[in-house]
Amino acid sequence: MEKLNKDQIRNLLPHREPMLLIDELYDIKKLTSATALVNVKTDSFFVQGHFPGQPVMPGVLIVESFGQAAAALTASGLDKSTYENKLVFLMGVEKARFRNPVIPDCELILKIKAIRSHGRVWKYQGEAFVEDKKMADAIWSATIVDKK
Repeated sequence: MEKLNKDQIRNLLPHREPMLLIDELYDIKKLTSATALVNVKTDSFFVQGHFPGQPVMPGVLIVESFGQAAAALTASGLDKSTYENKLVFLMGVEKARFRNPVIPDCELILKIKAIRSHGRVWKYQGEAFVEDKKMADAIWSATIVDKK
């Protein structure tokens, strides 16, 4: 699978609007790396309050987008029985740097890599770009857990 659209991502992740942030996952290298697209729009749910008259995508939502892209990358590479009835929880963010504000209307491109896995625990790194300008980067870990 080299490309996933929003409907295919919805089939892999439990997130739903407005919290399903990634619109597409492509350049997928099974369980290794992928690129995600987040359409940051002027009518995105956070724009009205963050900040009125000068909207900026919150850094926490950039980190959330990284996590969703990583979860979709991982789920797309695993056997369905491995992730069915499971959730992926963020365990920690070791480093997150926000270099430039992400201002709507833009396409935020996330380049993510799985850098280590041990059982149900995965570690990732990612970089976020708008028009080839680095906006943020992070290293984070997540775990796959049973739904309750």
